[in-house]
Amino acid sequence: MKDLSTTYLGLKLKNPIIAGSSGLTDTVPKIIELEKAGASAIVLKSMFEEEIIFEMQEQAHHMTGRFFVYPETFDYMEEDPHEDLIRKYLTLIKEAKEAVDIPIIASINCVSSQKWTYLAGEIEKAGADALELNAFILPSDLNRSGEDNERIYFEIIEEIRKQTALPVAMKISYYFSNLAQMIQNLSDADIQGLTLFNRFYSPDFDINNLSVISSFVLSSPDDLPLSMRWIGIMADRVNCDLCASTGVHNSEALIKQILAGANAVQVVSALYKNGVEYISTLLKDLEEWMNVQEFENIEAFRGKLSQSRAHDPAAYERVQFMRHFRNFRK
Repeated sequence: MKDLSTTYLGLKLKNPIIAGSSGLTDTVPKIIELEKAGASAIVLKSMFEEEIIFEMQEQAHHMTGRFFVYPETFDYMEEDPHEDLIRKYLTLIKEAKEAVDIPIIASINCVSSQKWTYLAGEIEKAGADALELNAFILPSDLNRSGEDNERIYFEIIEEIRKQTALPVAMKISYYFSNLAQMIQNLSDADIQGLTLFNRFYSPDFDINNLSVISSFVLSSPDDLPLSMRWIGIMADRVNCDLCASTGVHNSEALIKQILAGANAVQVVSALYKNGVEYISTLLKDLEEWMNVQEFENIEAFRGKLSQSRAHDPAAYERVQFMRHFRNFRK
């Protein structure tokens, strides 16, 4: 038996496969099945900043007749009889921790550092092992500069750190003018991990009803190179752990991300397509490959092909493909 264990966010994981935030991680029975299949940690389905703020406003309006009150005042109010979204989420954390032995990572989708950040402290009290902040500010506001957009990420970290001592990972996109510098600067902030990259709904057109719809929900294997490139470039150049996400649909992709330098790998779309039991297949294939390559543990090959260690580091910088098509024949 090979040693598949790894460390991520200071957490000892039995293997590098984390079940990413999705509809597969929103109930205790599903989480139990993921643990049985071999997942080493669970990122719970995200709560959205908008949901949290809306819930706070609804509660405050119901309890006091005012549109908004600060969350601290809830301690002095009579509890609302219905179980709101926030309570359900905290209950999910508590019950999941009781049901499984693997780490439970809470998740919040956020776009600002506004009043919702108090929830991080409640998440810690509920027993979560870590918190993932899925932050994505689409650079589409013509009145906001790139510097303004980037500042928001650091403001979120600063406000979260006032609320919790939990290990924090930030899941980001690749929409930055200087992605390498942004990743490095974030790693110098008070976080323990970065997940590259988040996946977001993209607009599509319904040409029959002439409407804009959401589509392209699941990733594909073709999405792998983007995250793999940047994991490989930034490995050994950041002051936090790196987790790979998006495009991991088979064991080869899993192995590539670790070779690039990932501490752990999040899987979602492959589980939707193949069932959660596919995790055991990925782990079996990983161990067989390690046997062939004679690697005893994950650390023996993690980052072996990162840019800082590769025999041809310039390969990471090549973005043109003319030479690949010069002799191409259909």
